[in-house]
Amino acid sequence: MKEAWGCGTHWSQGNVELDCHPFPHCIIKNFLSSKTFGENLQRELLELNFHEKSNDLYKFKQSDDLKKRKEPHIAGLRAALFGPFRSWLGDVLGVELETTVDVSCARYEYTDVLLCHDDELEGRRVAFILYLVPPWESSDGGTLDLYATDSHFQPQSIAKVLVPSWNTLVLFEVSPVSFHQVREVLSQDKCRLSVSGWFHGSSLERPPRYKEPPFPRTPHLPRDETVLLEWVNPVYLDISYQEKIQEEFEDSSEIQLKDFLREEKFKEVGDALQQAQILWMKRGPPNKRCFEVASLDTLPECVTECWELLNSEAFFLLLSNFTGLRLHYLCPADSEDEEEAKQKMEGEAAGSSTESSAANTKPHMQWLYVGTELSTPVCCGNVRRWSHGSYTLLHDGEAEKAEYALDLLLPFGCTGEHTSKIKGRFYCFFHSITEMFCLFI
Repeated sequence: MKEAWGCGTHWSQGNVELDCHPFPHCIIKNFLSSKTFGENLQRELLELNFHEKSNDLYKFKQSDDLKKRKEPHIAGLRAALFGPFRSWLGDVLGVELETTVDVSCARYEYTDVLLCHDDELEGRRVAFILYLVPPWESSDGGTLDLYATDSHFQPQSIAKVLVPSWNTLVLFEVSPVSFHQVREVLSQDKCRLSVSGWFHGSSLERPPRYKEPPFPRTPHLPRDETVLLEWVNPVYLDISYQEKIQEEFEDSSEIQLKDFLREEKFKEVGDALQQAQILWMKRGPPNKRCFEVASLDTLPECVTECWELLNSEAFFLLLSNFTGLRLHYLCPADSEDEEEAKQKMEGEAAGSSTESSAANTKPHMQWLYVGTELSTPVCCGNVRRWSHGSYTLLHDGEAEKAEYALDLLLPFGCTGEHTSKIKGRFYCFFHSITEMFCLFI
């Protein structure tokens, strides 16, 4: 087994199987020699206090750390795992594993999930999971899915699916490519109980993190206010109402605008988005996002027109009025300092500060203030389709390239009790994000 692990080849003997695709992992069936011990261990674990764990990556229940529990079967398993088994595993891997004890119990029940991640954290060398589950089928969900990676070490697709089974121990080496997930549990009456943790040692060398190319951004499209009159609910074109909206936005940095589009336009676009002619493509990688994006050149005509509305010069100006952000050169300056900065930059662009007023008549001269500096506002976005299993995740790359932006969302096709409150509403958020989106659902 040591030789096979080192060479990255398949090996099996008795209840033990080593497979190195898509990354090294080992499956040991009947890990506990005594059925009675396993049943008593399960009973002790189910009597523990469990805490709800929930964020953008996961939802399940977890016990406190088991390293100090005194229940006989929990203590016995812990002593075996981090004693003789740790020594054996270190010999197989050819590394010195530390005596650090890192072990807890997890309960996954209906709708619980752990999305795609690699487990990498300083010191983690080998992850382990011991399943203590009732008879389990893949249709129950809760499978351990292992991902293949691309040339950039990014997860690409599920390469292997492991169905939990009673008294089976799964091990895998924590590495830059050890991407895996616990698929959502679909059974309403089964509990996916497991003991899991990590053996610690020197981490494997990690290549530089891959940086995704930025999403293409474009300036506004040259469309005048007639596009607003055609598409937008007239109440939102009233200047006094826009002032009230701006006050709300300045207080909370977000707004929700009910029945934003004219009713007939909203229905036309919503119906068109259901057409089979639209080409939908899955967008990943799954450790960051999983949803479908429409190919813009396959959109029906009315959807394309709505898309152009959200990218139009007139809409930029309307957003400026809603938010007080300088998304158009016709917007008034928020302060004398910003106005001076604008005049200076316009003057430099025209070759003389005295020519800046003439430059204001050019439609391509638009500005956005970030602090006291001017920049040209641009937008990017896509038409997204969300279904069961779609998600987006926060990730480290966002912190590295965070910037101020206005995030826009315009939902379609929302039905049912939970979504009735958002149907037809237009959302704006201002915060530090990586992209500015004009979105459809």
